[in-house]
Amino acid sequence: MDDEPVSDTDETDDETPDETHDEPVEIPITDTLDLHPFRPGEIRDVASEYLIAARQHGFRQVRLIHGRGIGMQRESIRKLLASLDYVEAFHDADGSGGGWGATVVVLRQV
Repeated sequence: MDDEPVSDTDETDDETPDETHDEPVEIPITDTLDLHPFRPGEIRDVASEYLIAARQHGFRQVRLIHGRGIGMQRESIRKLLASLDYVEAFHDADGSGGGWGATVVVLRQV
C-alpha cells in the first residue's frame, strides 16, 4: 500500500478562473470616480451604485471621469444622470477637472 498523503487539490489543474464571474470590487467613496478601469457594459451600474453611496455619505457634488474618446461613455453617463431623480444637475467639469472628459454631478440632499 502507498502511504503518501492525499491532497484536496489537483496540482495538475491549470484551469483559469471564469472571468464572467468576477468578484465584486469595493469602490472607495470619495468625490471622484474614475470609470476607466471598468468595462463599458459595467459603467452605468457602477456609476449608479456610486452615486447612491456618495449621496448617502453626504456628498452634494461629485465628478465622474469617463474620458474624452468619441463621447460614447459621456453620452451613456448623461442619459443615466437625466433619468435619476436624485440628480439635481450635471455639467462638464472645468478644464482643470477634466473638461468634457468628466461630468460634475450635483446631488439632491437626502
